[in-house]
Amino acid sequence: MRRKLLSWGISGFFAMTALAACNKDKPVVAGEGSEAATSKDGNPFVVDTLNSRIEWKGYKVFKSESTSHFGTIKFESGDVTVKDGKLGSGKFVADMASLTSEDLKDRAADLEKLNSHLKSGDFFEVEKFPTASYEITGVTPSAGGDYNTVLDGNMTVKGISRPVQFKANVSVKDGVVNIATEPKDIAREDFGIAFQAPVQNGLIKNEVTLQINVKALEKK
Repeated sequence: MRRKLLSWGISGFFAMTALAACNKDKPVVAGEGSEAATSKDGNPFVVDTLNSRIEWKGYKVFKSESTSHFGTIKFESGDVTVKDGKLGSGKFVADMASLTSEDLKDRAADLEKLNSHLKSGDFFEVEKFPTASYEITGVTPSAGGDYNTVLDGNMTVKGISRPVQFKANVSVKDGVVNIATEPKDIAREDFGIAFQAPVQNGLIKNEVTLQINVKALEKK
């Protein structure tokens, strides 16, 4: 059972986390990513942490529903700015202690073992790195397709920052900003998460699929 659970240890994140993403250049220390090209002028909005989350999904070598696990990570805090009705900037901080697997929620013992392993030194080292973040450094309108915006930004996990680009749907209406990114594969090894299960239990893919969903309310 232990080996089986280890093979389930799919690093569902990030969170934040995503990345032309995830290049394999030398990692930089948090805060040393690309310079922000956005403007923080404008009206401030605060992330509604109860109605925002990161969704993750990880796989063994062959992607399929039967060899995957999926779950969520909550946000600790976050803010965005809006100017002339358009998104100007944003930063989202994920609470890594909230990471959990949704597909095991009805199997308490298995859920606890998997969650504990994901938060251990094999994966996210949550005790040492309790948060991860994504800071937007560029907002570009995009015509056509299912997503109206391209977000450039820096994702920081375990003290390592990488440039990440997401396609996203962004709406600003009636004092509410909604951001929903396209599901995107992230290379966990780019963030120092290299754990691998025994071959006989099925190799874990390096890529983890992430999707960020943010609701932010205008600050009164």
